[in-house]
Amino acid sequence: MMRGRQVIFITLLVALILEMMPMSSTVSSFRPDWVLLVLCYWTLALPTRVNVGIACLCGVILDVLLGTVMGVHGLAMSLVVFVMASNYQRFRNYSVWQQAFIVGVVSALYQLVVFWTQHLLTDIYFLYSYLWPVVFNMVFWIWVFPLMRRIRRHYRVK
Repeated sequence: MMRGRQVIFITLLVALILEMMPMSSTVSSFRPDWVLLVLCYWTLALPTRVNVGIACLCGVILDVLLGTVMGVHGLAMSLVVFVMASNYQRFRNYSVWQQAFIVGVVSALYQLVVFWTQHLLTDIYFLYSYLWPVVFNMVFWIWVFPLMRRIRRHYRVK
């Protein structure tokens, strides 16, 4: 029987793999932030196990894998997980549709923090295509939430 930490680790590893999967440049801008979705779920389900430190670590790993400036994704994910963890009791009581809207808002926060820090450190300019993942995070949350809940209940992660 797999332990709870192993299940959380494996789901985050799968999310990192999905984040790194090669795609064509036209489809790549529509890719949802898989790591962010999985972190949001585990933060809502088990806020004592998945917290800001785990989010920062996942963000730094994502920085290494994507080749971006160290700490950019770590900062943004930590901020999002902090918002989710500080309001998890309220967010748990919402329907999946309302949660999808909240995930969209925190995804927009994530994208804007990543853009803002990269803009301060490099020469990138804002394009509206940066916000496409926000829409797809909202759409995919409706699918990710029941899937992750089923995984959590099947392996009895507590």
